[in-house]
Amino acid sequence: MLSKVMFAYFATVFFAISINTPKKSIYFTGINGAVGWLIYFLFSYYLGADVLGSFVGALVVALLSEYSARKFKMPATVFLTSGIIPLVPGAGLYYTMLELVQNNYENAINTGIKTIFISGSIAVAIAISSSIFKRQSKSSFNKNTNS
Repeated sequence: MLSKVMFAYFATVFFAISINTPKKSIYFTGINGAVGWLIYFLFSYYLGADVLGSFVGALVVALLSEYSARKFKMPATVFLTSGIIPLVPGAGLYYTMLELVQNNYENAINTGIKTIFISGSIAVAIAISSSIFKRQSKSSFNKNTNS
């Protein structure tokens, strides 16, 4: 398991480097990706819940990205874009297309639906995290202006 977490970290870091992420954020971006993937792995391995694991993993990555954005005074997307990469269901997309090409429509539908649910859970987790931090920043802004 430790080697898989390290691979997630390095995949995140290398992706961050490839999209020209600022150098001072690359280490923390890798941590975000590794932590998110570890949470996904634990849910998937111990509970057999890939969709829930993707949701919780993406939620943690998004929350860590929002926190890191405020700490380093950078946009959250700097941390989120690379941090979410280990959770993207690329294999699910590949196997869905493979089943379609091989005319195994039932398997393609099953794999495709699971992939769509995983993708949707990642999107919902990002939206929830963003709305939590926007709401929090608005309430702190209102407290500062009323003083």
